[in-house]
Amino acid sequence: MASIPSPSAQPDDDADAYVGLSAEDAEQQARERGWTTVRALPPGSIITMEYLVGRLNFEVEGGTVKRCWVG
Repeated sequence: MASIPSPSAQPDDDADAYVGLSAEDAEQQARERGWTTVRALPPGSIITMEYLVGRLNFEVEGGTVKRCWVG
């Protein structure tokens, strides 16, 4: 019987630390800290709500990160 795969660990990072950064700086910093997927979204975007290990989401308005969450 095959073993059950375990997801890789996510970076130990504070999502709130990205709020206030420019979208470009936030993305670069997130990738340097080990996030495999970084998604920048405009406010009010309709998105799927599945949780994806290793993904960091930014709500970006006027080029600045207004909100950030994991998954």
